[in-house]
Amino acid sequence: MAYQHTKSILHDRGLAPHKRLGQNFLVHRHTAERIVELADPRPDDTVVEVGVGLGALTNPIAARAKQVIGIEADAGIVKLHREENDLPVNVELVHGDILRVDLIELAARCGSRLKFIANLPYSISSPFLFRLLEHREQTAWAVVMLQKEVAQRLMATPGSKEYGIPSVLFAGCATIEPLLLVKPEEFHPRPKVDSLVIRIRFQPPPQPAAITTLDWPLLNKIVHSCFAQRRKTLRNGLAASGLVRDKKLLDEIIEQAGLTPSIRAEQLSFDQFAALARSLAALLKYNGDEA
Repeated sequence: MAYQHTKSILHDRGLAPHKRLGQNFLVHRHTAERIVELADPRPDDTVVEVGVGLGALTNPIAARAKQVIGIEADAGIVKLHREENDLPVNVELVHGDILRVDLIELAARCGSRLKFIANLPYSISSPFLFRLLEHREQTAWAVVMLQKEVAQRLMATPGSKEYGIPSVLFAGCATIEPLLLVKPEEFHPRPKVDSLVIRIRFQPPPQPAAITTLDWPLLNKIVHSCFAQRRKTLRNGLAASGLVRDKKLLDEIIEQAGLTPSIRAEQLSFDQFAALARSLAALLKYNGDEA
């Protein structure tokens, strides 16, 4: 689907890329086919596609998978496909917002853990990624196109400038690999930055006891607090969370986790954050959630 052809289809239907929806349509068929080839869905897979668009990814996914459930937020795009009846027979088109779809119910419908392929709108990339984290037990993998900078943050390691909240949280439950760099000229409209297709593969159940027994909401709060002002020391970052009011006690909790109060969050690995969460959880339990 070449650039001018994509523009022509949209123009003929009175449609245009929605800035609010962050739409950037993939225009080259060979790129779409390469993305699906790298995603490698199996013949018995049900794949959830986020953002059907004009079907650039939908068609090659449908050629490889048993079923595609396409979630599309743009009513005009949904109307186009339903009137033209131009999607393969094994595609179920759903008009909806992936950020509001019940993913637990969707996984039950699929009969297996969820498998996503998406040219993800930049505007929803962060909330969608955090939804994946929340539903990691229902998700097997996700092959997603992201702004290159966002993808690099997911794969960042401690001590790097890209390292942050998503780097830590994904490191605890998933492996991430880069698949394909996609340049701006592959889209209509053309974004100002490069995109990167990555595969996020969540750990299959049963997960290690060290992970399943971890208090993830507490870990999440700790990580967010510590990175809220990333140049603060671990002691000051945690103090700002309000979880522990006594700074002397806070130092003890940090030291029990094998850490130094003066270290910064950007230097800690997932395992170190997990040790800190366990140390703090033990104290909160002992003190009836008051410290």
